[in-house]
Amino acid sequence: MSDSGSAAVHDDPPGDPHEDPHSDLLGDLHSESEELDRLVAPLEPGRWQLATPSPGWSLAHQIAHLTWTDSAALLAVTDPGAFAAESGKAAAAPDTFVDEGAAAGALLPPAELLARWRDGRARLHRALRGAPPGARFPWYGPPMSAASMATARLMETWAHGQDIADALGVRREPTARLRHVAWIGVRARDYAYLVRGAQPPAEPFRVELTGPGGEVWTYGPEDAVQRVTGPALDFCLLVTQRAHRADLAVRAEGADADAWLDIAQAFAGPAGPGRAPKGAR
Repeated sequence: MSDSGSAAVHDDPPGDPHEDPHSDLLGDLHSESEELDRLVAPLEPGRWQLATPSPGWSLAHQIAHLTWTDSAALLAVTDPGAFAAESGKAAAAPDTFVDEGAAAGALLPPAELLARWRDGRARLHRALRGAPPGARFPWYGPPMSAASMATARLMETWAHGQDIADALGVRREPTARLRHVAWIGVRARDYAYLVRGAQPPAEPFRVELTGPGGEVWTYGPEDAVQRVTGPALDFCLLVTQRAHRADLAVRAEGADADAWLDIAQAFAGPAGPGRAPKGAR
């Protein structure tokens, strides 16, 4: 999959995290999508071809990718057999199928693409809301619960929204919804090592992040030697590879924690170089 290492989240997060302890995931997913909708809906058609930091991807590609992935998630929830057939196509062309889906959608007139995105995410919202307790759905990696699927969709919507905001020169105000993105980033720690052919550290890390309202979100044992601290926004930008570590106020204590910050990723797929430091661009 091209550009996964250049800060485009092309797959939902690896592993099978437990249900996020925070309430109303679907409400937060809806709010995240609506915020991005308000950013792109007023744009003139020509602006949809504006290049984003993801090489080869315009604003239209970003929305087309979200539309495509929402459609895949809806199929996984409502027709697992049909999804299995589609995922087989992905396995046959792992380096191109995501880009192909985005490219096809980007050819649509912006108004039609926007309508498809809105319809698809509304359908997925209803399907996830109506999923029976304990249900698990197939995905490109391990099966996912409804909560995991919603959290993953929120993470990806936020990350691709950041690409769009950066392209437009817009600063988005961080919200408490970042807690879901941060949670995935923490949960995906071991995957960042495994995808690089390395063994994850045996001991857990302590992660302490300051949320937008000044609240502190904590993960891992309080007495852990390996520690990561910093603003939640910066941590989320780091683990979705939307900014280089050198440009962020995320700090590590301990050699293992320090090494993790160099490779952290909240998305599945091959490791990539991420974004260059601002001074190197």
